[in-house]
Amino acid sequence: MTLDEKLAQLVGWWVDQGAENVAPMQGEMATSGDYEEATRHGLGHLTRVYGTRPVDPAERASWLWREQRRLRDETRLGIPALVHEECLTGLAAWQAATFPTPLAWGASFDPELVERMAELIGGSMRELGVHQGLAPVLDVIRDPRWGRVDECIAEDPYVVGTIGTAYVRGLQNAGVHATLKHFVGYSASAGGRNHAPAQIGPRFVEDVLLPPFEMAVLDGGVRSVMNSYAEIDGVPVAGTPSYLTDLLRRRWGFDGVVVSDYFSVAFLQVMHAVAADRGEAAALALEAGIDVELPTGDAYLAPLAERVRAGLVDEALVDRAVLRVLAQKEELGLLDETFETPPPAAFDLDSREHRAVARRLADESVVVLTNDGVLPLVGAGAGPASIVVLGPNGDSAEALMGCYSFVNHVLAHHPGVPLGIELPTVADALRLELPGADVTVVAGCDVEGDDRSRIDEAVAAARDAEVAIVVVGDRAGLFGRGTVGEGNDVESLELPGVQRDLVEAVVATGTPVVMVVLSGRPYAIGWAVGGAGAPAAVVQAFFPGEEGGAAVAGVLTGSVEPSGHLPVSLPRSAGAQPFSYLHPVLGGPSEVASADSTPVLPFGHGLSYTTFERTDLVVGSPAGSSGSAGSAGSAAEVAAGGSFTASVRVANTGDRRGTDLVQLYARDVIGSVTRPVAQLLGYARVTLEPGQEARVEFDVPTSRLAFTDRHGRRVVEPGDVELWVGPSCDARETEARILLTGDVHPVSLTDPRLVGVTTHPHR
Repeated sequence: MTLDEKLAQLVGWWVDQGAENVAPMQGEMATSGDYEEATRHGLGHLTRVYGTRPVDPAERASWLWREQRRLRDETRLGIPALVHEECLTGLAAWQAATFPTPLAWGASFDPELVERMAELIGGSMRELGVHQGLAPVLDVIRDPRWGRVDECIAEDPYVVGTIGTAYVRGLQNAGVHATLKHFVGYSASAGGRNHAPAQIGPRFVEDVLLPPFEMAVLDGGVRSVMNSYAEIDGVPVAGTPSYLTDLLRRRWGFDGVVVSDYFSVAFLQVMHAVAADRGEAAALALEAGIDVELPTGDAYLAPLAERVRAGLVDEALVDRAVLRVLAQKEELGLLDETFETPPPAAFDLDSREHRAVARRLADESVVVLTNDGVLPLVGAGAGPASIVVLGPNGDSAEALMGCYSFVNHVLAHHPGVPLGIELPTVADALRLELPGADVTVVAGCDVEGDDRSRIDEAVAAARDAEVAIVVVGDRAGLFGRGTVGEGNDVESLELPGVQRDLVEAVVATGTPVVMVVLSGRPYAIGWAVGGAGAPAAVVQAFFPGEEGGAAVAGVLTGSVEPSGHLPVSLPRSAGAQPFSYLHPVLGGPSEVASADSTPVLPFGHGLSYTTFERTDLVVGSPAGSSGSAGSAGSAAEVAAGGSFTASVRVANTGDRRGTDLVQLYARDVIGSVTRPVAQLLGYARVTLEPGQEARVEFDVPTSRLAFTDRHGRRVVEPGDVELWVGPSCDARETEARILLTGDVHPVSLTDPRLVGVTTHPHR
């Protein structure tokens, strides 16, 4: 291969570039140039051929097929291009299914269902000739002010890791390579601001930010990783081998391909100022371990070629990256693909199965935060005869989806283009759920802005109704176009605009009010969660997707049993951020600080329409191992580096079928470095009929209690550990203890990372 042919394999070409602003600084940065000239020596990636503007899938698939044949037949090496697309909430293409956003995956606590969703997404992509998906996002949530929170799964690394790894397995089972984002440190930006520096230490990186990526690499076998835009302690991730080579490849053994986040190679010059020009930026990124520059060849083409030919960059670094790219193309079957058979004339990208999985995941993700008995709306009787749906999101399809949905990501730039999929709103779905009820809609206000002129109309409508459903929250978008999403960071966690004024005015009418929050971040809604002037019930849905309106309506009426739980703490205020339930003693309230960081509702909280009782937590040793049993009164002895079982009895004590999220927590009482006051060890969804009970057993490796010690080693230390099960991280409903014994156990890559779960129904 000539140098030009090698470099051509290391870059993307952005079809339809410049059509819309769907990436940071796209207008200033995109320089793909003439397509024929750009592909003369071949091409590594085709960038977002379906996902940049609304194109007919069948027509674009036919174009792509012809283009791949041209690359095979008319370039010297005949190597087809790898096609990548965004797929965070479904394939980001016109007419493709839109699933709940990742924050909703976290609220479902259902990795198996997320894996099935990803298989469907991957199947659609493979049909269209797409090979790589830019998902999942494994950034651990640190600050809800950050606009990209709706793309993240949870504030707990284990939840992020288990659910994110499930997504990787699903997508790759369908033959599409997943791409981990954003490696690493992106979500820890100062002040929750996009692209802001991350002033964090190595222990925080190791113990909080890296575990999800480690799981996806070692347990999920992910084939691609994308670098973070972050600079950690002054060093950009894209320009240092510490993370992308030393850690990712040498320590974890990753043998896939590292792709750059869009324009992040050039950002080494224009944003971080650690490179004087594009050529120097390319040299830094290539040495750091970035194999492919996306979305275009701003740095890896002419600027890098010049430095290689001048002897300033060793061509062996180019060869290293090219070999990885060619190995990926071979693994995907591209090197042997003949493209003899044209694609079909039509595609069903939103099939009945897509919608069934979208509906089930949406159902499982809706969280009932408070309820004074007004929910479910349909109880023993027929339900209310008149309902008014208020708020800016009550009759909005766009409010159901995150910023990386095609509707909000791309169609927002194309007014008048049909949505391409069925998107029933909350109001639409309530009419179907309650065909005998009079359902009227009055917005009352917009998502943003200070116009209060329509609140009186909403108040009047509420007075005439039996129940008022006020649907508030976000409108997702990018870079200032919306209230949440990439580039839409906030300084306040109050509901945008005058939405709080609307809710409080409607509550003052005396009509029972249910507040539904459709959002991409948790808001500071302590005023709505109890006390005088609060709504009768509050329901949280994190952008639940195309079937989200039906899911919310189902939870409100009671045709769906609520089973979602908060994957993030419900914040007290913006000033209390960043906050995580994984805080040490000094991270919580104390007598020496007047500011209280305690969240309004804790991680793991979520109500049901039935009641559950969790009792008799018993700790023991796995079958075949030695050790002693323990409960609240006595500690089981477990070797550091070993494992233990923790089993708990769960009973449905109410009169409705329901699903409980069984949450096992731990506290390492004394450590050589400070430890969190609570840490989720494992979780399980358990569905029980009224009066039914089951015993849920967790098989826990002590590596779940590992941390980085003062010497930078990841270890399990001997000592006392408190265990409990409860409805959230803050509630100890049944407790036990273990005593870790023996020497300090150094944790290696062969130590297990996952907690096994077995459910034994009571007979």
